[in-house]
Amino acid sequence: MTVSPPFRADIVGSFLRPDSIHTARTEHASGAIDDGALRAAEDAAITDLLAKEAEAGLRLATDGEFRRAWWHFDFLGMLDGVDVVQSDHGIQFQGVATKSEVLQVNDRIGFPADHHMLDHFRFLRDHVPAGVTPKFSIPSPSVLHFRLDADAVTTDLYGDDHEALFDDLGAAYRSAVKAFYDEGCRYLQFDDTVWAYLCSDVELGKAAERGIRTDGLAERYAALINSALADKPDDMVVTTHVCRGNFRSTWISSGGYEPVAEPLLAGTHYDGYFLEYDTERAGSFEPLRHLPEGDKTVVLGLLTSKDGTLEDRDAVKRRIEEASAYAPLEQLALSTQCGFASTEEGNVLTEDQQWAKVREVVSIASEVWG
Repeated sequence: MTVSPPFRADIVGSFLRPDSIHTARTEHASGAIDDGALRAAEDAAITDLLAKEAEAGLRLATDGEFRRAWWHFDFLGMLDGVDVVQSDHGIQFQGVATKSEVLQVNDRIGFPADHHMLDHFRFLRDHVPAGVTPKFSIPSPSVLHFRLDADAVTTDLYGDDHEALFDDLGAAYRSAVKAFYDEGCRYLQFDDTVWAYLCSDVELGKAAERGIRTDGLAERYAALINSALADKPDDMVVTTHVCRGNFRSTWISSGGYEPVAEPLLAGTHYDGYFLEYDTERAGSFEPLRHLPEGDKTVVLGLLTSKDGTLEDRDAVKRRIEEASAYAPLEQLALSTQCGFASTEEGNVLTEDQQWAKVREVVSIASEVWG
């Protein structure tokens, strides 16, 4: 078992919000409680979560994203020059859509020194149990670009080509990485739906309709991400989670990783990759052959976070063995395929089922890598 991240038994980041959080957010929205009371409820719930993560045997801890409504908009909407605005549509999943909000770029993109998620990390840093590594997740810069509608850029700073904002976006993320590092963060994750969408002809078609130039996009996103990581200190681990969509146990994209495996695994400067492998929609393990030999890790998402049925342990171990035919076992690890609540609504399973999944990840990992 590794002593530094990503760990053999790891997690993506989000957890089901307890009732206390749902109640507090509802009361805050109605004006029944103030900002301080909401913060106190969040603090108490996160403190309890940190204890449960340690009890489950994890060597890392997240705040469960308990202070967020969205996994991505809550971060992106607080960048300089970016707003979350009301729209006539949300993000369409299989049979269900999210709230009708979209991103809009109104000015030069930058990372503010007082970004509220730095404060979120400080609380996590100061309250993790001794010997536990605090892990924090933010959306990848590629998510901002891919999520923009055709009319989403209102400033003339970037012309007609949304990719003209890549330089400022990369610089903003370099500032973000440094800011989290300066606060003591040594395990940061860029959550990213884009790589999975680039494996889907359906999603590529939708992107083209929004005016995105899809030819060579994987390589251009790899360059954007490497720009964001250009100043990453050697003692900071930055991973990415490639998500296929996770909203109330539904999904968006299908398709194996082959179309993006080489630019993603070999072409980006990440230290690790959380890849979803819980269903046949993810394809085979063969794309893992593009993982360079060395220190990079692929964290196999073999246990689903979308329902509460516990996977067969032997079947999971056989899947790990299958993956090791394409990437060395010492460069593999295990997690659930995604978080349990990418938005505040959460997936359709119970908290008991959620923790059973986490304990199973820890137990299986200890048997495989022991």
